[in-house]
Amino acid sequence: MEKKAKKPFHFPSAFTILLIIMVIAVGATWIVPSGTYSKLTYNSTEKVFVIKKHGEADTTMPATKETLDKLNIKIELKNFTDGVIRKPIAIPNSYQRVPQHPKGLGDIAESMVRGTIEGADVMAFIFVLGGLIGVINKTGAFNAGLTALSKRSKGNEFMIVFMVCVLMALGGTTCGMEEEAVAFYPILVPVFLSLGYDSIVCVGAIFLASSMGTAFSTINPFSVVIASNAAGIVFTQGIVPRAIGLVLGTGCVIAYLRWYTNKIKADPSFSYTYEDREEFYKLYMQDVKAEGEVAFDWRKKVILVLFVAAFPILVWGVMSRGWWFPQMAASFLTIAFFVMILSGLREQDIVNSFTKGASELVGVSLIIGLARGVNMVLEEGLISDTILDFSTHLVTGMPPALFIMAQLVVFFFLGLIVPSSSGLAVLSMPIMAPLADTVGVPRHIVVSAYMWGQYAMLFLAPTGLVLVTLQMLNIPFNKWVKFVLPMIGALLAIATVMLMTEVALS
Repeated sequence: MEKKAKKPFHFPSAFTILLIIMVIAVGATWIVPSGTYSKLTYNSTEKVFVIKKHGEADTTMPATKETLDKLNIKIELKNFTDGVIRKPIAIPNSYQRVPQHPKGLGDIAESMVRGTIEGADVMAFIFVLGGLIGVINKTGAFNAGLTALSKRSKGNEFMIVFMVCVLMALGGTTCGMEEEAVAFYPILVPVFLSLGYDSIVCVGAIFLASSMGTAFSTINPFSVVIASNAAGIVFTQGIVPRAIGLVLGTGCVIAYLRWYTNKIKADPSFSYTYEDREEFYKLYMQDVKAEGEVAFDWRKKVILVLFVAAFPILVWGVMSRGWWFPQMAASFLTIAFFVMILSGLREQDIVNSFTKGASELVGVSLIIGLARGVNMVLEEGLISDTILDFSTHLVTGMPPALFIMAQLVVFFFLGLIVPSSSGLAVLSMPIMAPLADTVGVPRHIVVSAYMWGQYAMLFLAPTGLVLVTLQMLNIPFNKWVKFVLPMIGALLAIATVMLMTEVALS
């Protein structure tokens, strides 16, 4: 009797992983005690502080420094009045237990839907991006540009990877380029594939490099600036150690990718995604001709220049004009209109190619919504604040060196519960920063511990951007874990040395 052949094991998809995490989150709302901190917000219309306390009517207090001192919030008043801090601030020593708020299985589907609605701005940005890519693909501009690039970079392919890593790291450290980095995949993935690399190199040069840059933020307003403000200090405090860490972290990413690219150049089967290479190649290179001459006329050159110009415009808008996803989507849509006019295509072909390009990113967009649904369950189950309060008791009264290392560990795990950098900053800094005073650790070192701990987790956290990226590049989660673990180790090693040195010198 013949034995039945065993079916090959396939690691669960991003959707399945998120569903499992959602079920775990629902279960946690039954086990972890519910509790909340009172939250402080600034009402810009009436120019007063509003205090929200669970189960009670909102109260108002004058928007003055005296009010902040009374609440033991060491944040300058202008950070509220100027709109620097817009999210609710946790009030120190205000944690209270509240009746349990368990979520049920029926909340899973509802949270996923509401999370998707909440992520509509990001999804619109991704759909517009996909449509723009679809139109440009139809014109043949990508095909012509890649053919020309492949010829010019022959024998020096890694230089392109190096340049992308440096630019993405700079984008991360200056403006927190994370969700915005999604826009770079459609243009850079075909470039890397034409150079003989795989999907892991694509995600390494874009996501890993930008995340490493964000981990070592120097002037990033969504991370170090808002965390420093919430801790009651100027963000330039500790900027030198963070800049040193940026150089070391980016160097580690580049060296690691150099090692990996050399390996797959020597032996393509070494690729961590070798089994999926054909499907991935078809996904991004279906409109690219492998051989033959491709006309690279003025029309195609102008179209590519317009497309490339969209990215510095995006960075400028985020950094200097305060753009968010609606404005970013509008800027890409404007570029799309110009490309359509220049394309020379029929109206029906333009519409069909735009629709087709947008439809190919539906799965990626849904992942964003589903991940937000997980965060909703944790917030509405009122267990996030309980976990933070428990963490504060763990580190209270420790010696300085042990305290700061415990902070690194605490923020590592909090990064899974609160994957938003600004969200975790305003929630935790008003609580954690005063603890540093009691053990003689400068507050800027706690800010560094927050960034380095959280981002070490965000390289892995399914509730963050990881699954969005992997879904877009069709990479199984287990393959990503295998690749990224050495970089998480490198980040934590750099963080440990930097934090211990700062404490010793303080």
